Formats: sequence, C-alpha cells, structure tokens
Amino acid sequence: MDISVIIVSYNTADLIGPCLTAVIDQRDVSKEIFVVDNASPDGSATMIAANFPGVHLIANKENRGFAIANNQAIDHCRGRYILFLNPDTVLKENCLSTSLIYMNDHPEIGLAGLHIFNPDGTDQDSVSRRYLSQRYTSGEIADLPGPIACVLGAAMIVPHEAIISVGGFDEDYFLYGEDEDLCLRLRQRGLQIGFIAAAGVVHYHGQSERKSTPAEVWRRKIRAEYLFYRKHYRPDTIVRIKRAELLKARWRIMTLHLFLPFMKNKAIMLDKINKYREIVDELRQH
Repeated sequence: MDISVIIVSYNTADLIGPCLTAVIDQRDVSKEIFVVDNASPDGSATMIAANFPGVHLIANKENRGFAIANNQAIDHCRGRYILFLNPDTVLKENCLSTSLIYMNDHPEIGLAGLHIFNPDGTDQDSVSRRYLSQRYTSGEIADLPGPIACVLGAAMIVPHEAIISVGGFDEDYFLYGEDEDLCLRLRQRGLQIGFIAAAGVVHYHGQSERKSTPAEVWRRKIRAEYLFYRKHYRPDTIVRIKRAELLKARWRIMTLHLFLPFMKNKAIMLDKINKYREIVDELRQH
C-alpha cells in the first residue's frame, strides 16, 4: 500500500463528498481511505457510509478532537505514507502520485506539506520558517534541521515509520497547534520538513468552525498556543511572550475605540475590539 489517507470530519457533510471523490479519483497510487467522524450532528457519518462504502469509517460517539481522531486511524493504516487531509479540501490532478514520488526521493523528510490554494486559485499561506513567537526564545529550539519550521495541517504527508516514532499527534491538543507541535517533534528527531510545490490542494478554509463564534475560535487558538509554549519553551520565554501579547492587545483595544466613531462599518470594528478583549481575558488565565 502506497498511501493511507486520513480525514477527520466534523460538520462538513456538504464538503466531504467532493473531498473523498477527488481522493478516490487519484488512481495511479495504491491507497486506502479512513474517515474519522467526531460525532457530527449534520449526518456526516450516515452520508459517508451510504455513498462511499469503500471508505473505512470510524464514527465517534463524541467529539474527541483532531489529534485523538487522527491517532485512532493511524493504528489501522497499512500505507508506507500517511496523508492527513482536511474534509474541506479537494486534491488536484496527480496530487497523490506527485507526493509519493517526492517522498520516495527525499528520505530526509519527516513530513511534507502539499501546495495549498484558495478557491480563487491564489496561494494559501501554509509554510512557516519560524515557530509561534520564536523571536522571544533564547535558543531552546535552535539548530534544528532544514529551513522549514512547520506546514499547515490541512494537507500533509508523513512516512508511516516517522509518525509512529514520535507517538503520533500529541493528544493534549484538541484543535489547533497539533500540526506545529508534530513538525517540531519530528525535527527534534533529526528529520526535515518539506514542501511539495507540484502537489496541489484546494482548501475551503475554516469550514468545520462555521458554527463557532469568533470568541470560541480565538479561545481555542490561544489555548493551543500556550500549550505549545509550555511544552517547548522555557518559563521565562513564556513570560516575555505573554507580556508582549497583552501590551499589543490592550494597545489595539485603545486605538480601535479611538477610531470607532469615525468608521462607517462599526460592526467590523466592534468584532476586532471583541477579539482583542477575548485575547486579554484568555491571557490573564495563563
């Protein structure tokens, strides 16, 4: 088996069909497909079972989060490589075969991101050469192999042996941060992070969070960030990060209030103010 594809779904019944069809249509590699549905209330699991009988469906009775759900499927994978794919994506032609050739030719790569595009055809920012708030660190994550720090978790491929060697995803993460954490842990084992420019994926960003409020999304992101810091950064580094982020958020709240009376679309400005208030409230707890 060349590639095992793992898709974790939550409330994307209207999107995962085209995603699965695009994977199935990639016929030039041997593959298997797993979908782990995190108790989606929109009928995702029923739709998949009825329309895609060849897909290995794992239907959870509760939302167990992204990291745990991926690890559930990893235990069953037979592929030499595992592709972690979001349900709000569509693979472009020859994506899997191109990814397979790249990984076979680059044994130094422990994980590679695919080339992610927005629906309008523009590039989606998916490759980072630095970790979260790395400028505040004092060498705790220096001297790691390769120029790429991490890639977006919407579409990334990893050798089966590599993901097993680090114990899969860190299950302390529920949503957000687990892709960055995985990339760092693989680099700490001497492997590099790659980018497959010729393997295209269209990504309809953030669709599983459509029913979440902006405040809920920001809370999850901040909690994931500080979990990452606690696992990989020194305490004095975290203090510097928190101080800088609080200062920035309070400054933004003050300046946004000053400009608010002069703005035509006050709703957008109020959303930004609420975002920074959420950041301040959450940071006070860390």
